[in-house]
Amino acid sequence: MSDSEHSGASKKIVIRKVDMDAPWRWLIAGWHDFLAAPLFSLVYGSVFALVGYGLTWGLLEESLFHFLLPLASGFMLLGPLFAVGLYNASHRLEQGEPVSFGHCWLACRRNLSQIALMGLALMLFMLIWVRVATLIYALFFSERTPGLDGFLLDTLLSAESLPFLIVGTLSGAVLAIGVFAVSVISIPMLMDRDIDALQAIITSIQAVQMNFKTMWGWACLIGLFTGAGLVLFYVGLVITLPLIGYASWHAYRDLVEPES
Repeated sequence: MSDSEHSGASKKIVIRKVDMDAPWRWLIAGWHDFLAAPLFSLVYGSVFALVGYGLTWGLLEESLFHFLLPLASGFMLLGPLFAVGLYNASHRLEQGEPVSFGHCWLACRRNLSQIALMGLALMLFMLIWVRVATLIYALFFSERTPGLDGFLLDTLLSAESLPFLIVGTLSGAVLAIGVFAVSVISIPMLMDRDIDALQAIITSIQAVQMNFKTMWGWACLIGLFTGAGLVLFYVGLVITLPLIGYASWHAYRDLVEPES
C-alpha cells in the first residue's frame, strides 16, 4: 500500500492506495454497522423510500411521466447528501457510542456551512440532470403527450426507444461519474474534519485518481445496490441506502489517513 499527500489549509492530508478487494470490505463493514443499529438503519432508509414514493405519486398526479427516470437516477446523484446521518452513525459505532437521530443532527452542525455548500453543489448537478433529461425526452418524443401506458410503450418499445435510452444513459453516466468523483469521500470528510468543501472535493478527486480501478468498481457496486433498491419500487432503499451509506464511511476511513 502506497500513500500520496497534499497540503490543506493547515494540515497534510494523506491519501492511501487500496487494493481491488477494498469495496467488498467496505460493504461487509457497512453491513456490520447496519446490524449494530438495525432500528436506526431501517427508519433512516424508510424515510427516503417514503420520499421517493411521495415524489413519484406527485409526478404521476401531474402527468409528468418524463420526470420519473430522472427522479430515480437523482437518488444516486444526491445519495452522498442523503447519507450524512449514516456517516455519523458509523463514526459513533467505531467509538462504541450510541446512535440516534439527535446525535446525527448535532454532528452535522460541526461543519454545517461546508456540508450545506456541498449539498447545494449536488442539487445543482441534480437540476442540470433534470434539464438534460427533459431536453433528451423532448428531442425524441416532442410531438407526444402520452398517458402512463403510452409513455412506457413509447420509451421502451417504440422505434425511438433504443436511441433514447442510449443517449439518456450515456448522458446520465457522464454526470454521475463527475458527481461520484467530487463526492465519494468529500462529505464524510466534512463530517470528520474542520476543512472547507473545496479541499474535501480535491481530496475526493485525488483519491479516485490514485485508486482508479478500485473506485470504478466501487462506483459500479453503488449503482448496482441503489438501482436494485429503486427497481423494487423504493422498498429496497430501506436496506440499500443505509448499507451504502455505512460502507461509504468505511471507504473514506480506508482511503484517507486519520489525523494524527
